[in-house]
Amino acid sequence: MRSHNRRSFLKGVGASLGASLLFAPFYDSIANAAPGKKPKRLLIFFTMGTAPSIWKPTSVSGETPTFSESTSPLAEIKEHIVMVDGLPSGSPSNNHGSADGLTGMGYYSNGPYGLISVDQFIVEKLKATGKLGTTTEYLLLGADTGGGKTGFYKKDNLPPTASPVTAYSNLFSDVAPTNPTTPNDNSAEERLRRRKSILDNLRGEITTLKGNLGSEQKYKLDLHLDSIRQLEQSIAGQMTGGDGGGGGGGGGACTVPGKPTGDFTNNLKANLIHMDIIVSAFACGMTRVAGIQWGSDQTMNVALDEIGLRGEEHNGMIHTGAPAHADLIKLEKWLHQQFVSLVKKLKSIPEADGSGTLLDNTLVAWCRDMGDAPNHTQNEMKFVLASGTGGYLKTAPGGRFIRSNERHERVLLSLCDAMGVTDYAGFGDPALPAKSPLPGLAAT
Repeated sequence: MRSHNRRSFLKGVGASLGASLLFAPFYDSIANAAPGKKPKRLLIFFTMGTAPSIWKPTSVSGETPTFSESTSPLAEIKEHIVMVDGLPSGSPSNNHGSADGLTGMGYYSNGPYGLISVDQFIVEKLKATGKLGTTTEYLLLGADTGGGKTGFYKKDNLPPTASPVTAYSNLFSDVAPTNPTTPNDNSAEERLRRRKSILDNLRGEITTLKGNLGSEQKYKLDLHLDSIRQLEQSIAGQMTGGDGGGGGGGGGACTVPGKPTGDFTNNLKANLIHMDIIVSAFACGMTRVAGIQWGSDQTMNVALDEIGLRGEEHNGMIHTGAPAHADLIKLEKWLHQQFVSLVKKLKSIPEADGSGTLLDNTLVAWCRDMGDAPNHTQNEMKFVLASGTGGYLKTAPGGRFIRSNERHERVLLSLCDAMGVTDYAGFGDPALPAKSPLPGLAAT
């Protein structure tokens, strides 16, 4: 790898004190690069269990999986994901509706918070230490979940906000959408455009040096250039009278979405809007912890004409159609596509502080209420975890598949660890012998 000191780099850039000051943080980022960042955010993607036969990789070489038909969309983001399987819950014979999925145990808790899911536990711990730092403590969204229980608990089962319009209004009602009008020569927008052109010229000048940089330095340079672009977007929000999304100390590229419109009777399509709202809330620094609930433990109505699928997930797909599970495969593949879309959207948005993208500082966890839904057991709890470059997870170019006999609660403790919560008192099973994160998940 070629190395460049600060003086020679500035000489190559050329020129002005302004450019030197603008890019000064870049040199520090090269010098201080460190793997295994702690995420700023946690997003839980929660669904019913599935059939192990359609979820498991068709083969595994070392830890590299060959994805099944239902999980095949994960190939598009394989460098960001870890699949975890084989983990029994504390009460493996528990059925649909058991709280184990996110709480680590069944319908009771001896901890100070009572029965509490991992997201709520993290929020309480961050609040107690003054580290939450957002106006919205947590964001729980999900359409059409009234047919049973969700996976989220704080003593009692927590209902999500079902309406995208309500979710939007709760977050963005006091913030104007980003809809620039046609600028005139003296408008704030036109002045911003001229300022942007200066930054773009500097970006082009710096980009010419990439051929002389090693891969790690190129990556850090790209992050810094993205942070400059984010500065432009922040200036745009100020010039157009917005507050950058306000409320949470700033986030990534805060673009306030327009108010949702249309027919939200299709709960799956409503949840797609919910996911966009969560990403916007993350980008605008409004919350650090969010969950998206798909259906409930008992029912999820499916109307996906684009893939020729209509019916109800629980009795109509999980407990019907074995052993082929053709309809369940279609649904699971569609859900994996939405998970991938969510991860890619987080990856596309830069952080305001130049520390990568939203994905680099977010841990996304697909969790379930049970591992083997057709047989009503929690013997093999399943997770798909995703993080960005240099993020919490130990990842590999071809993806990673881990099979473990450890209790599934240890994955939930990994989510705590990722968010900087290392005091696990009050969460999960107090008798769990190894009250620590699952080995091998975190980057070192």
